[in-house]
Amino acid sequence: MTDPHVKLDLERHARIGLEEAVLCQGKSATQIDTVLDRVASAKASILLTRLPAERLEALSPHHRAKLDHDALSRTAYYDWTRPADQGHAVAVLSAGTSDAPVAREAARTLRYYGIETQEIGDVGVAGLWRLMARVEEIRALPVVIVVAGMDAALPSVVGGLVPGLVVAVPTSTGYGVAEGGQTALHASLASCAPGIAVVNIDNGYGAACVALRALGIRRGGTAI
Repeated sequence: MTDPHVKLDLERHARIGLEEAVLCQGKSATQIDTVLDRVASAKASILLTRLPAERLEALSPHHRAKLDHDALSRTAYYDWTRPADQGHAVAVLSAGTSDAPVAREAARTLRYYGIETQEIGDVGVAGLWRLMARVEEIRALPVVIVVAGMDAALPSVVGGLVPGLVVAVPTSTGYGVAEGGQTALHASLASCAPGIAVVNIDNGYGAACVALRALGIRRGGTAI
């Protein structure tokens, strides 16, 4: 049974260069199956976000067979063929292991569009030497996505060290006054490092879209 309320925006790519991505959180397996039915009818591919393993298992077997699912980021590609290398690379930094799911969501979104990523984990400011050991490698890249919770000091530090675009992703990692990422969000917004872009809490997908817009990348290799 399909869901009549599902309406895909298959023309988004033509308008803005970025395809619609399906947020699976809050959707039933039936609704997701309906989405995939319509994607299949259009002979298209699509990116799914926030798709947990248990929801994946509830989908129709013929759809599951076409999904490239990553359990850490809870992302999946449907009927996807990797596009040609776009000639760009983006650094995706995470402050700690707890931030890795959000960082991987950003990396997987970029990979969907053919962008290589340098995933650099566990470089939070509590052990600053870990960041400094990689800083020259990071400086060479045009966009750096920085994923951090707690006090979210890492984006400000990186913003003072590298010349490229820095995209801060505050995460809900932490407890007490971390307040589910609110402290990290406010710290990122109040950063004294100039020119940092900030996305919503735990929004790795959104950070990747900022990077894609900055690089002028769209699926198929044509500039936006």
